[in-house]
Amino acid sequence: MGRRSFIGALIGFAGTSLAGAGVGALALPRIASAAPLAAVRERGVLRVGLYDNNRPWSWDEGGRVMGIDADIARAVAQTFGVSADLALFPADEEVSDDLRNVVWRGGLLGFRKCDVMMHVPFDRTFAAQQDQVAILAPYYHESFGAACAPGMTECEGMPTEFRGRRLAAELDSIPDFYLIGSFGGILRKDVAHFTSGYDAVAAVKSGEADLAVATRAQIEAAIATAPGDKARARKGPLPAMLSPGWDVGIAVDEASRTLGFAMEEEMDAMMADGRMKTIFAAHGVAWRPAQAAAPAA
Repeated sequence: MGRRSFIGALIGFAGTSLAGAGVGALALPRIASAAPLAAVRERGVLRVGLYDNNRPWSWDEGGRVMGIDADIARAVAQTFGVSADLALFPADEEVSDDLRNVVWRGGLLGFRKCDVMMHVPFDRTFAAQQDQVAILAPYYHESFGAACAPGMTECEGMPTEFRGRRLAAELDSIPDFYLIGSFGGILRKDVAHFTSGYDAVAAVKSGEADLAVATRAQIEAAIATAPGDKARARKGPLPAMLSPGWDVGIAVDEASRTLGFAMEEEMDAMMADGRMKTIFAAHGVAWRPAQAAAPAA
């Protein structure tokens, strides 16, 4: 995702311990009971937590929640015979903070807990440390890449060749740290910061930047939908990138596993019959199946 809340988890996937990233959330009293599948159906509403300003996954556009995760949530809710209540929330410092605020306790500033949270890093070590939630249904494999302006001949070269070019990245993200901190910091003065990876790639299309580092989904979506001239995705991997990639799944309250398993079953069906691929394609993104298998019950 490239967001602050994913930094600790992604570095953990690359081999650094997650223990120092604050993932051991303190168990606090719950302010509302969990909502398993039967309760969701009785209530007639599936409340889904989605990251704000996270295009192409979830964002507000004219008062309507848009994005890949929003479309998946609506599709699943429809199969359950309920409506989807999509709640956008800002990323906190760590994924464990988001899980606490969105899934198992609720936010301290009045954010009402959700039945499920989308776009959670699916990693067994990380999941084992989250004793209040169940992380299930891996539905996509994400990784980092770069987008280049059409005339940038060194697009496939070593990052040291980018020196003097106008570079773009989301502020305080792994792509940002990669550009300003790797290779002796020689690219630091060339990096401009944007509010999201999508916006960084959009800057390449508009001519404001020559190269942007972002997630594959952000790159593909911006190339397909952002205004401006053509941009192209770098074909090769980025040397010395800390994260080799990660799977994305969902999280439910530990007491709501019936809901989580039902969602996992429906999302598996969507992947098998092509509906998942169609949703991704509508946002200009190629669906890449998760590399991890779902954990046993």
